[in-house]
Amino acid sequence: MRSVFWLLGLAALAVALALLVGHNQAMVTLFWPPYRFDVSFNFVLFCLIGGFVLLYLAMRAIALLRELPLQAQRWRNQQLERAAVGSVMDALAQLLAGRFVRARAAGLAALEQLNAQPSAQWPRRQQLQLLAHLLVAEAAQSLQNRSARDEHLQAALHPKLAKVSPEAREGALLRAVRWAVEDRDVQAARSHLAELPQGAGRRIQALRLKLRVARLGGDTSEALETARLLAKHRAFSPDASRSIVRGLALDALREAHDLSQLKAVWERLDATERAMPELALAAAERANRIAATDAREASSQQAVGMSGAWLAPVWQGFSTLDATQQRQLVQALEPGLPQLDAAWLARLEQSQRQWPNNAYLQYLTGQACVQRQLWGKAAQLLGQASHSLREPALLRRTWCSLATLAEERGDEASAQAAWKKAALLAD
Repeated sequence: MRSVFWLLGLAALAVALALLVGHNQAMVTLFWPPYRFDVSFNFVLFCLIGGFVLLYLAMRAIALLRELPLQAQRWRNQQLERAAVGSVMDALAQLLAGRFVRARAAGLAALEQLNAQPSAQWPRRQQLQLLAHLLVAEAAQSLQNRSARDEHLQAALHPKLAKVSPEAREGALLRAVRWAVEDRDVQAARSHLAELPQGAGRRIQALRLKLRVARLGGDTSEALETARLLAKHRAFSPDASRSIVRGLALDALREAHDLSQLKAVWERLDATERAMPELALAAAERANRIAATDAREASSQQAVGMSGAWLAPVWQGFSTLDATQQRQLVQALEPGLPQLDAAWLARLEQSQRQWPNNAYLQYLTGQACVQRQLWGKAAQLLGQASHSLREPALLRRTWCSLATLAEERGDEASAQAAWKKAALLAD
């Protein structure tokens, strides 16, 4: 199509020239005393056009000659730039391939080429320098050369380079945090995290590193908060997020040293976390252990009240618990049996009637009856539990209670047999 338009344009030009000069009889007379020159007007017109073309070509030729040194310089800079970019790409490829010595050599070669002509103005030269420093530092980290790593890391974080490419600087800081975590240097990792801009600190990669730093530093509260943010941003699968949050919450509960601290940790958990049976059981177990080390009666009563409130939702879902969780629930409630209120006793009786063959419910209800001196019902339930329980600790306490009940009845033979079975389990 373009050739058709060119042909039409040439035809129109030919027609215009034919109309202009075909029948033009005009003459141009030039006087140069004592001479006179008569020239055709068409000839003068063609000479003017030809002269203009020759003058234009001459000026263009002179301009090109004058630009030759600049073009040569530009070509040399372009070759150097291509070589530097190629070295950076080679360093990245060698680093990904696990050839750290070659990656370091390629990165140093790129830096040498970039610094060969400091006056050269290349596009994104500072960004290339920053990336080359970062690649050399990464290779040095893999080779356990920390002095070289720190040297090139500081060069990559130089304000002159970071100003041109803030994204690359953020990447360098994230890599520095990861290296500090690998070196188990919590202080350095926190320092680099603090240098990140506010927006970069909320990215998933930064939050992952922050989680690792918090866990490495033993800051369970910060780690738990970070894990919640990662779960909110769907950085992990739902099962993995639940597992990580549950593990950190368990650590926070186990680190509590008194009941007030344990209560504060529990209240900082959100509703979803407090609904996890594992966390409620762990909190109740920790409360019982704290109360066991404190001889004060008020501490024991406070622990029983806290455990009862935490375990009430778990008890409502007793049927959904596995055998291990049911055993933990029974063991968590057992220390507070002497102080359980009427509401809890009603729950025990209702659950035992609903699942009469559950050994754990038989044991717990029987122990509650022992505490309230309901000897007949206690003997019946504990006797049933002694045939079903498999945990040595619970079974030993069952035989001990049966021996005590037999002594209350005056049945010395049964008491001696129960004590003997309990002693055998203790061994």
